[in-house]
Amino acid sequence: MAAAAAAGAGADEEVDFEFFPIIRRYKGGRVERFMNIPPLPAGTDPATGVTSKDVVVDPAVGLWARLFLPPGGGAPQGKLPVVVYYHGGAYVVGSAADPFTHSYLNGLVAEAGILAVALEYRLAPEHHLPAAYDDSWEGLRWVASHANGGGGVEPWLLEHGDFSRLFLAGASAGGNIAHYVAARAGEHGGLGLGIRGLLVVHPYFSGAADICAEGTTGKAEKAKADEFWRFIYPGSPGLDDPLSNPFSDAAGGISAARVAADRVLVCVAEKDSLRDRGVWYYESLKASGYAGEVDLLESMGEGHVFYCMDPRCERAREMQARILSFLRK
Repeated sequence: MAAAAAAGAGADEEVDFEFFPIIRRYKGGRVERFMNIPPLPAGTDPATGVTSKDVVVDPAVGLWARLFLPPGGGAPQGKLPVVVYYHGGAYVVGSAADPFTHSYLNGLVAEAGILAVALEYRLAPEHHLPAAYDDSWEGLRWVASHANGGGGVEPWLLEHGDFSRLFLAGASAGGNIAHYVAARAGEHGGLGLGIRGLLVVHPYFSGAADICAEGTTGKAEKAKADEFWRFIYPGSPGLDDPLSNPFSDAAGGISAARVAADRVLVCVAEKDSLRDRGVWYYESLKASGYAGEVDLLESMGEGHVFYCMDPRCERAREMQARILSFLRK
């Protein structure tokens, strides 16, 4: 019995998979996250006056959301635009309550005068993809259930949400997810929502074929990306999976051209390793037959999700101004 315990302890210390500096899994099954920052509680933010609260979406799978209301609880005349937001974290870290997401949405809600819904989703590898996509879609369906008295029960959405002015948004992996739910909503008549825009920030897309600078980083980097994708989605065929590459030949089931949004704004950062894929997404969407307006904002001299690290820097304010204009148009 002691020998078995010792063998188990050894397995728990032997690395099975590592994607540094984000995550490591040991052969015993233990998962170590290096960038999983403790969450912040909901409540009233003293800096912005924005109030937030957590609500249960689907108790069967532990799905929940954090809602944000601007000071005063709503617009003086009429209801508020709704922004459904998906956090980043490479599908393995992050949360609707992590400090980056919480602080960013406090600022956005205060400046834009919107009602934000940050939808949580289950993380890999404990919950392999496509769990994150399934949760994200169910979360949007839950939001849509509040439109036209369709059965929703969350008072903030019923009392303050204008579902004829709804936006889908996400950063990094969340940008990928935001595209996915927008495309899937397009296949379901927009779920009865007036989806005005899709905001895709520093999106995490990939593909088997090299684009732009990917051809200079070497086969090892592409192999590492493929290995990580298969780690979080063992049943996937690889980087040309439609969830990783929405413009692959296999992506016909979730056609990018069917994105259910009047406009799309893609944000990239010059020094972000995902920059070229973001531009590729912008160009591919424009060429896909999508009928809406597609715009691109590039933040020069900045890296991945820089605006969360330094929200007061010049480029972050420039990006915020562009997003505010996008939401108000």
